[in-house]
Amino acid sequence: MKKLVILLGFTIIFSAPSFAATVSGGVSKVDLHNTNMVVDASTKAPVGNAKVSLPKYNYSTYTDNNGMFNVGKIKGTTIMSVEKDGYRPFSLTINDKMAARPLVLGIQKSDVSDVVIESDMFHLGDDNFSEDSSGAGSFRLRSSGPFFSKTFTLNRDVLASKNYLVIGSIIGIDTLMARSMGQNRIVNSYASPPEIYFNGSKIAEIQLNGDNQKIKIPNNLIRPDQLNEVTIKAGRNLMQTAYVDYDDIEIANLSIVSE
Repeated sequence: MKKLVILLGFTIIFSAPSFAATVSGGVSKVDLHNTNMVVDASTKAPVGNAKVSLPKYNYSTYTDNNGMFNVGKIKGTTIMSVEKDGYRPFSLTINDKMAARPLVLGIQKSDVSDVVIESDMFHLGDDNFSEDSSGAGSFRLRSSGPFFSKTFTLNRDVLASKNYLVIGSIIGIDTLMARSMGQNRIVNSYASPPEIYFNGSKIAEIQLNGDNQKIKIPNNLIRPDQLNEVTIKAGRNLMQTAYVDYDDIEIANLSIVSE
């Protein structure tokens, strides 16, 4: 049987007749179970009572005492989210082929300095998108507009660490790079990348759809013990000149971690 093993930050696919190895931080063990499971990324211990959600289907369930869970049939691409007190938010873009195999999801314990900016999914753009757009069949929400902005406080202690804005999952990006990577089926147009701002300064552009994208925050931009602000602006269709056509995207789980 093929088992897909997913640990926060990277994905490993193993093929074996009846087992797969879970590897994290140099520690490995053999997994013999044949169902979906949520585990602690460090200890590999099962995580019970973790909430597993598929926002596209308005579906959620909880892991049992052995960390195991089931989901219904999945069609196309969708985002799966895992929430558990004491752990960092986790999300993963999966498709029907991945869901057909047992998933082992490794989630990391949260740190006292972690800041969860937004745990709910949100949609940016103008609700005007092609069926060939990346992730179009997975969109669940109406657009809240072309940008997202939220304020939060960061403790002064974070200045002694490297700090990152982590985007759990993002779908819908139709940049030229995304098109060249086969992430959409659009032929005659492409969009500028979504832009990420921290306290008014642009710190990144997102070119590709994916999970666990980490963006380093320059410490000189951080306002310790004061309000800080993250803003995400949707890209624009660069081939449309008659009017502004925003690229529709959906994002799940937005947080700041210190390392």
